[in-house]
Amino acid sequence: MNLADWAALVAAATAAGWVDAVVGGGGLIVLPTLFLVAPGIAPQTALGTNKLAAFAGTTASVLTFARKVPMQWRVLLPAAGIAAVAAASGAAAVSLIDRDLFVPIVMVVLVSVAIVVTLRPSIGVTMATHPPTRRKVVLVVALAAGLIGFYDGLLGPGTGTFLIITFATLLGTEFVRAAGMAKVINCGSNAGALLFFGLTGHVMFALGATMAVANIAGAIAGSRMALSRGAEFVRVVLLVVVVAMVLRLGWQQFG
Repeated sequence: MNLADWAALVAAATAAGWVDAVVGGGGLIVLPTLFLVAPGIAPQTALGTNKLAAFAGTTASVLTFARKVPMQWRVLLPAAGIAAVAAASGAAAVSLIDRDLFVPIVMVVLVSVAIVVTLRPSIGVTMATHPPTRRKVVLVVALAAGLIGFYDGLLGPGTGTFLIITFATLLGTEFVRAAGMAKVINCGSNAGALLFFGLTGHVMFALGATMAVANIAGAIAGSRMALSRGAEFVRVVLLVVVVAMVLRLGWQQFG
């Protein structure tokens, strides 16, 4: 890759960090760019290199959100561990499963998310009138960590988005707080997938580290903007990103 290719990837990683910090979906920016500048790259190597950058970015997001948003660490940290194991399992299954089967399913889920958020504008904008019980919080967070964590290792696009909408709809969590919770779980899933890809030789560490610095910068900027602008801003960005993901996946699948 030449200097222009590196510059394109750094720019993509910065944008992905910002988007990931607010609503998730940064992988749909970085992965196509990687395949564009390095057409011969193996899918596992592209995913592994992206995970190095994404792990750095989500870690920065967690630290930024944690300063302003209350975190239920006793629930979230074990769930992050579940997500790590699940994502490593998903990463191990990448070469065994036809990923094309998942793209239409993901598109249907994303369209459903957009419809629900559009038709129910109160979701994620205000906290639930009756807070969920601790048992329900533990159950929802643990299941989301396992299922969405596995998906993150297997395919990835929209992991943060799925986590945010899950916490907002099932727990009545306001979008900004849901984003903070999602970053903790996503940090775990990124770590699990990165560990697997690293141990199997599918990470370009020099490139990934460079992208990680850019991703951190974007993630800090995105986290601060989400905290300052509030839930309505996150809701709008969520809808824009979901539509963009549907269009991107649709073009990839049927274009």
